Amino acid sequence: MPDTTSPFGGFSIDFGTGPAPAEGSAVDTRPAVAAVSSVDRSAPSSTQVLVLGSGPAGLTAAIYAARADLAPIVLGGHQPGGQLTITSEVENYPGFPDGIEGPELMARFRAQAERFGARVVDVEVDRVDFSSRPFRAWADGVEYHGDAVIVATGASALWLGLESEDRLRGRGVSACATCDGFFFRGKEIAVVGGGDTAMEEALYLTHFATKVHLLHRRSEFRASRIMEARVERDPKIEIHRNVVIDEILGDASVTGLRLRDTKKDARTELPVEGLFVAIGYRPNTGPFEGWLEKDEAGYLAVHFETHSRIEGVFVAGDVHDHRYRQAVTAAGDGCRAAIDAERWLAEHAPAEAAVSTAG
Repeated sequence: MPDTTSPFGGFSIDFGTGPAPAEGSAVDTRPAVAAVSSVDRSAPSSTQVLVLGSGPAGLTAAIYAARADLAPIVLGGHQPGGQLTITSEVENYPGFPDGIEGPELMARFRAQAERFGARVVDVEVDRVDFSSRPFRAWADGVEYHGDAVIVATGASALWLGLESEDRLRGRGVSACATCDGFFFRGKEIAVVGGGDTAMEEALYLTHFATKVHLLHRRSEFRASRIMEARVERDPKIEIHRNVVIDEILGDASVTGLRLRDTKKDARTELPVEGLFVAIGYRPNTGPFEGWLEKDEAGYLAVHFETHSRIEGVFVAGDVHDHRYRQAVTAAGDGCRAAIDAERWLAEHAPAEAAVSTAG
């Protein structure tokens, strides 16, 4: 039975925390994924549709591509299943009126894709070559080929880099107010960050929390003036400037924060039952540098529906969507990308000549 004493129930994940980063630094502490040593190197590595990423976008694309008899290969990435594997209770995905745990939901996505013939390999893409068809991608020493590629590598939340943050993630620590705000109805919580995202999260959370503490390490916010003004006017939000979080308190769930004043070096404790980290996201675009165009925020750009600037390469999910960041919108993107890829393949013979990468 779920642990009802925690805002996220009793689900736990071993995040494999490594060495602690420098104090106060904002780093990407992505959860460690167990190394996969059972990759079948004798299995086929060529396909009509190569899907990069195994979150809601990637696996939905695989379901549609597999049902279209395109025999997709899915390269699962550094975090098989995507961000939902570090989310306990998911209550806003359609079809689950009683909610479902994030890892279970993603396991169902995967089982459905595999049922229709998709092959999922839990390896991370190191580099790609999109200069000609078939397109190529390298992962764990294997070269994969695809007549079309769907890039659905997602984005990773930036975290504070605290041991207590890793330990309490999913037990009161979250990076998504839209996903998890409901669990904090009637509770006092905190948001850390200084940009528009932090302001939006704080304002959204006032619909559930009795009080929201907005914490920022500087005296000036990076947010737009209009968003800052809205936060300042909201009676349920208390702003704390020039503070950093030294530790998140609590054993089974969050009970408070140990704060440090960056000017006075004074320590205080703030009793809260939840912390939302809103210091940004990093799109997982590394392997595509020099191949795919990015927008001003660093996310992959799309030119028509899900098409990239390279014919035959499609983009889906949070690797380009920094507005919604929801499982259901990512899944919708994956559906669209698979349909676009299927139609594009029907119009283009395999192994076409060189593909231009000119912008």
